[in-house]
Amino acid sequence: MQRSKNDVWVGIFVIIGAAAILFLALQSANLLSLSFQSTYRVNAKFDNIGGLKPKAAVRSGGVVIGRVDSISFDDKSFRANVALELEKRYVFPKDSSLKILTSGLLGEQYVGLEAGADEKNLAAGDTIGATQSAVVLENLISQFLFSKASDGANSSGSGSKK
Repeated sequence: MQRSKNDVWVGIFVIIGAAAILFLALQSANLLSLSFQSTYRVNAKFDNIGGLKPKAAVRSGGVVIGRVDSISFDDKSFRANVALELEKRYVFPKDSSLKILTSGLLGEQYVGLEAGADEKNLAAGDTIGATQSAVVLENLISQFLFSKASDGANSSGSGSKK
């Protein structure tokens, strides 16, 4: 009798521990967002979204104000369509701008929203026109190497004329 009672308590403890580990894994992978706030949807078009994924955070001033709902490709304009779900308690002017940013040097990407100065506010279904694409690390490295190579060619060419 006593042994089966202990087995039940150990089983309950193991189930609670497994649920906690599952919750932490989903939360750290951005696959679980526990927000019960009502939201409104706005859209934006980017030339390059880098590694942005659905459920990525939308931040303004470092505060999470929403999530990326979906990402699709527009085959007419050849740009990425990003649908954002912003919490209704946060209201931004229509001329606000979006940037795709990275947490840390090689961290996850998120959308940064900078407020504009327009008197009219964003509403459900609006499209934000002012966007800045993601900075792709490979492009930066290739530009740096190309500029160093051209600097080296220019300095060796001018040194031989002496």
